[in-house]
Amino acid sequence: MKTILVTGATNGIGLEASVQLAEQGHRVVLVGRDEARTERALADVRQRSGSDLVDTQLCDFSSQSATRALAQRVLDDYDRIDVLVNNAGTVFDKRTLTEDGVEATFAVNYLAPFLLTSLLRDRLVASAPARIVNVSSVGHYQGTLEFDNLGFERGYSIMRAYSRSKLALVLFTRSLAAQLEGTGVTVNALHPGGVATGIWSGAPWFARPILALAKLGMDSPEQGGRHLTYLATSPEVDGLTGLYFDDDDRAKRPAELALDDELASRLWKESERLVGL
Repeated sequence: MKTILVTGATNGIGLEASVQLAEQGHRVVLVGRDEARTERALADVRQRSGSDLVDTQLCDFSSQSATRALAQRVLDDYDRIDVLVNNAGTVFDKRTLTEDGVEATFAVNYLAPFLLTSLLRDRLVASAPARIVNVSSVGHYQGTLEFDNLGFERGYSIMRAYSRSKLALVLFTRSLAAQLEGTGVTVNALHPGGVATGIWSGAPWFARPILALAKLGMDSPEQGGRHLTYLATSPEVDGLTGLYFDDDDRAKRPAELALDDELASRLWKESERLVGL
C-alpha cells in the first residue's frame, strides 16, 4: 500500500484518479481548496472505491503560506509519501495577482508545485522508491519564458499565461529528475489529453460556446485520470524519470524550450527567489 497525495482532487481528473488509486488499495490524500467540495469528494471517493483509506487536506495554492502549512501538516501526519501528484491547476480571464504579488496562473499551476515538492522532497527521498507526477499540458509547446516579463505585466492573455505555467512545469520536471538521480525518486510530467473538466470555467465569456462545443470531442475525466494513475503506480514506468508523457502513455519529446538546461537553471533560481527558498 502506497501513500499518495493528489492535489486538485475535488473534480476532474484529480477526482477520478483518486477513485482509481483508492480502488488499487492505496491510501489517498485528497487536497482541495474548498472545505465543502473536499468533503463531498471524500464521500464520493470512499463510496465509489469501497475504501476507507482516504483522507483530506485543505490548501489554497494561490497562497505560499497556505502551501507551506499544507506541507507541514503532511509531514506531521504521514511517515511516508510514496507518490506526489501535482495536479491542481487553474486559469484566469484577466491578469490577477496573488497575495504574494505573483501572477496567479503561474503561482497556482507552477510555483505551488515547485514549493510543495521542495518542502516534501526529503520525505519523498526517505520513502523511495517514490514518484512525483506533474500534470502539464500539450499547451506547453506554445509556452514562452521571458524573465523580464514573467508575470505578463505586458501582453497578458489567458492562453499565454496557461502555456507558460505548463512549460515551467516541464522544465521543473527535468531539473528535479536530474537532481534526484540515484535517490530512487522519479519525476515525470504528462499531458492527460483534452479532457472535459471545469478548468476553463474562468475563460472569457466569448470563448465559452467554443469550449462547450470542443468538450463534445474531449476525453472524459475518467479517461484522463487513467493516464495520471498510470504514471503514479504502473510498474511499466519503474525507473523512468525526467520524461514528458503524452495521452497515449508514451514518452514524447517535449518543446525545444523545455529541453533548454540553461533556461531550466535560470527558472529554478528565479522560482527559489519567488517562494523564498
